[in-house]
Amino acid sequence: MNITGNTVFIPGATSGIGLDLALALHAKGNEVVVGGRRTDLLAQITAEHPGIHAVEIDTTSPESVQRAAGQVIAEHPELNVLITMAGIMRIEDWTKPEGFLASAEETVTTNLLGPIRLIAAFIEHLRSRPDATIMTVSSGLAFTPLRITPSYNATKAAIHMLSETLRLQLAGTTVKVSELEPPSVATDLLPGQRESSFAMPLEEFVAEVIALIEAEPDAREIQVERVKFLRYGEARGDYDETVAAVNHLDPHGN
Repeated sequence: MNITGNTVFIPGATSGIGLDLALALHAKGNEVVVGGRRTDLLAQITAEHPGIHAVEIDTTSPESVQRAAGQVIAEHPELNVLITMAGIMRIEDWTKPEGFLASAEETVTTNLLGPIRLIAAFIEHLRSRPDATIMTVSSGLAFTPLRITPSYNATKAAIHMLSETLRLQLAGTTVKVSELEPPSVATDLLPGQRESSFAMPLEEFVAEVIALIEAEPDAREIQVERVKFLRYGEARGDYDETVAAVNHLDPHGN
């Protein structure tokens, strides 16, 4: 996507990466619509940031996605960029069956079905635009798993392969597919993550993402330097060591 001149919808942008990316894209001269479930946060964002628009949406609800898509397209017919930001991350212990099933189902619904529903709701409109982008959001954990978040890892791996396949299907159309692959970023995605010394500062992450988009508008994968350790462990031939490092294990998994 070009860094400026777009109309962008970002569901899942009431906090964290989504909100900061929305503000950064707006500052670059894009019309930006943020989406989220909490109307109080949406009202606060539009009040504090004149020019930002907001639409209520719950990506776990097919009806809400369809309603919001209709509203966004009606109110912003120039829409040409969809960023499927909404996502959750849950700690799960699959050695205790009673403790993970509900969490796993919720994670799949939000992280995988949500983006699928969003793309389905917007794809025909985006194909009608002369230059459009679907930006999916996976994770470095799509490529190197964190032991305590199995469902999150799996959904983000699925998003990666979905992005790869959609790009093949949409080749020759006006719609590009770009995949944003964050490392651990200092947000509230997990308890304590904002304070973690391992997490990349949010402002630093968003600034690097904006610079990458500006430098390479047609990039298939948007990768800040910090995520490449996770992304390319297998290609480097040190996948086991990378997994061990992420999970604070010895190279034998202990």
